[in-house]
Amino acid sequence: MVSRDSEGTRKKLLDAARDVIRRKGYAATTVDDVCKAAGVTKGGFFHHFQSKEDLGVAAMKAFNDMADQLFTSAPYTVLEDPRARLFGYIDLREALLDGELWQYTCLLGTTVQEVYASHPRLRQAAAAGMDAHVDMLERDIAAARERYAPDAQWNARSLAYFMQSVLQGAFIFAKASQGPQVARESLDHLRRYLSQLLGPAESSNQPPRKEQFK
Repeated sequence: MVSRDSEGTRKKLLDAARDVIRRKGYAATTVDDVCKAAGVTKGGFFHHFQSKEDLGVAAMKAFNDMADQLFTSAPYTVLEDPRARLFGYIDLREALLDGELWQYTCLLGTTVQEVYASHPRLRQAAAAGMDAHVDMLERDIAAARERYAPDAQWNARSLAYFMQSVLQGAFIFAKASQGPQVARESLDHLRRYLSQLLGPAESSNQPPRKEQFK
């Protein structure tokens, strides 16, 4: 049986890896960096992980679990109208931009940009996590398409990937410019695009105001 202290140590390492990698990038992050941030000895690290790569794979899974919990428990998820849920998702994404740069960028996207050709396990872990998020969006998009645009030529999964492409690209520009303005404007464009694809909302099913997420 794994002790509570051992579980706590592992969580500290995963949380530290998540934050340090988002700040510095995967290649620049060392085991020593993670241990220092977690307050864990190197011996404690190697008790839980055989290598930095093993930690990276586990950290991405933990990050995806955290994101899944955040987005499946958000206020917009209880809305009956799938169109409103999609716009609520975008509003929550914009509200998250109020944090520090490293806090709202994606661990999976940050890592895979560096390692896609050199670390297959990390690339596969990032792809699995991103695809799981696409799956979540696809369900609401498919329901919104059926309700608002049943004759549309586009499919739900490709639109879910497009939404994630906008977000991941916005994160890159946020890093390049050291601020969220381009990301905010990109989300505004995404709202307008979705409005064109789906048409106007039913009057009784308006999405939640952004202020709910502040």
